[in-house]
Amino acid sequence: MPSKSPAQRLRDIVDNVDAIEAFTAELDLAAFTRDRKTVYAVVRALEIISEASRRLPAEITSRRAEIDWVAIAAAGNVYRHEYEAVDESLIWHTVRHDLAALRGVAAAELAALAS
Repeated sequence: MPSKSPAQRLRDIVDNVDAIEAFTAELDLAAFTRDRKTVYAVVRALEIISEASRRLPAEITSRRAEIDWVAIAAAGNVYRHEYEAVDESLIWHTVRHDLAALRGVAAAELAALAS
């Protein structure tokens, strides 16, 4: 049975951001778009991040308004249901410009829960 724990959801976010960083560490946009396996792996990790974000309690998401939780949830729907519209350059932009802030918030919230 899946965990309903906010801490587990936050760990899922941190772990999958870390995985994406590892998958893409040595790549630039051109290499990323040519590497179908890495694109698939990154999209899957983004799906997990999206789903984990949906399951966070409102007390966390409302406290962390600097993160666009609605957009993260909506992106998961695109990855799953409108996959033909997924653009590798937009994924790359997300990887390079948006995930660090999300990871920071998730890690801070996780630390707060642990204390």
